[in-house]
Amino acid sequence: MRKSVWVIGALLLSWSSVQSAGKDEAQVKRSVELFKEAAKVFQHPRCMNCHPAGDRPTQGMDMHEHIMNVQRGKDDKGNLGMRCTACHGTENNHHSGVPGAPKWALAPKSMGWQGLSLRELCQALKDPKKNHGMTMEKFIEHNAHDELVAWGWNPGAGREPVPGTQEQFGKIIAEWVGTGAECP
Repeated sequence: MRKSVWVIGALLLSWSSVQSAGKDEAQVKRSVELFKEAAKVFQHPRCMNCHPAGDRPTQGMDMHEHIMNVQRGKDDKGNLGMRCTACHGTENNHHSGVPGAPKWALAPKSMGWQGLSLRELCQALKDPKKNHGMTMEKFIEHNAHDELVAWGWNPGAGREPVPGTQEQFGKIIAEWVGTGAECP
């Protein structure tokens, strides 16, 4: 009888530990896999070029420093006299080849992703101090519908787009958040 009580107690303790953690192993695994899929977009040069760790954007698939010594500036839109919008309009310029989209600017410095590991990137995306104060709901909305984010799938002639579609990406982000936004 004592052995049965001990076994039942141990099982209940194990069950309560799993319940208190609130995480199902399969769900955690699925969440991590979803993030890895989303990271194919986040870590693509189309996205990384405007998420530099420093004050210089990069460009191209090789992520070389932006030509003409372009700098971040105080508001992430370039220095006075060399604003991003001096060259970049609200849409791709098919004549000059200069890319463009609404709200063209660098991501805030706190959102610099270049050089981060997959895990560090994941953690940064969830941290309001490093994701421009976004809740996870706003983060889903941003990735699913923001026009500047959308540019990654329509970068203009001769440029490789990020994988998939923005609609697919938005669904991946929503499911990742819905499964606990777990990190690898």
